[in-house]
Amino acid sequence: MENDGSSFAHKWDNQSVPLGIYISIPFCRTKCTYCNFASDVFSRSVFDRYVDRLSADIEGASQTAEEMGGRIEREVDSLYLGGGTPTVLDDNQLARIFAAVRRQFEVNGNCEITVECAPGTLSSAMLDTLLHCGVNRVSLGVQSFMDQEAAAVGRLHRRATVLEDIDRLRASGITNINIDLIAGLPHQTEASWEFSLAEAIATGVPHASVYMLEVDDESRLGRELLAGGARYHAHFVPDEGFIANAYLTACDRLSAAGVAHYEISNFARAGFESRHNLKYWTRQPYFGFGVDAHSMLPAASSDLDAVRFAHPDSLEKYVGGAALQRTEVSRQAAFEESFFLGLRLLRGIDLREVALQFNEEAVEKSKPMITELVEAGLLDHRGDFISLTSRGQLLSNEVFEKFILTTEEAVS
Repeated sequence: MENDGSSFAHKWDNQSVPLGIYISIPFCRTKCTYCNFASDVFSRSVFDRYVDRLSADIEGASQTAEEMGGRIEREVDSLYLGGGTPTVLDDNQLARIFAAVRRQFEVNGNCEITVECAPGTLSSAMLDTLLHCGVNRVSLGVQSFMDQEAAAVGRLHRRATVLEDIDRLRASGITNINIDLIAGLPHQTEASWEFSLAEAIATGVPHASVYMLEVDDESRLGRELLAGGARYHAHFVPDEGFIANAYLTACDRLSAAGVAHYEISNFARAGFESRHNLKYWTRQPYFGFGVDAHSMLPAASSDLDAVRFAHPDSLEKYVGGAALQRTEVSRQAAFEESFFLGLRLLRGIDLREVALQFNEEAVEKSKPMITELVEAGLLDHRGDFISLTSRGQLLSNEVFEKFILTTEEAVS
């Protein structure tokens, strides 16, 4: 069974926690209208330059960690290629990236190796390359099983393409498959959402991610919605009430089908939780390479808990060698993170574990705020555990903000 990250009160000082590696591939066949990630459509002529820069960064990982003031593990137990669409690279480019990782790190035999794929990009040659590189998990950006909804936001696949890709992955031996779905796409109705959920369940895949459409100025569709316009099918986007209900419906349908709700946006059959993403939520160390990739490592200095650093979100700046942005994580900041990251998990947080990692006084100072959130119906508090309620999951950002303490530091 996969490590579920339950020992979240890890000790940085023994350096015993294997590293997670994230590699950003910011290239797409088409830019989806809802997308707010640092990815886009670029000429293939830049692909080799990008892989060259990635390989150099991977080779220099130890030096980077030292310059950032962090400590790095060589053992890796999760490797994730995201984007963008990593499978738009050619076979040799993907193989070069994996080879660079294996030269610099010790990828253990039980490593979870995930690649994000857009349906329709899994040629026979690409499947062979993924298998050759040790990939054992694939995340498919489906978003909707309704062809009209997928086309409205710029997806190039059809429902039949998704089902064919799943069959071909399984035939190749890759059975650990995730499907992404989005609640709130243009033209979505209760009936069409129920259809997408039923199709996802019928495929039998062991993992699903369900996201509520984000409306912000970081995507074309979001900007159009905020402006009250009609481009990108914006006038066919359902309202917030529909989106909230669609999310709750997904929680019910997937859980009833044995795909358990284990994190705000994620559902899995037993043993198929995303090991890589659990590193983020349980504050385990990870190292990111590529455009807009982020890292968190235990701090070399005893004055800090950890260091975070990030590459620029511009392809031009990244390939040009722009400097990393570094953030120091104090014990106070780490205490806050343990709440607003840990509460993303449906199992919640064990306050005893937090007290052991930090101190009893810090937890005691948080209890009035916890009581306030319980009374507001946003948190459950049972024994030493706190967790989000269904309403708290919908309003999670409001809950998390409460744990960013503005008073004097509670952690020494």
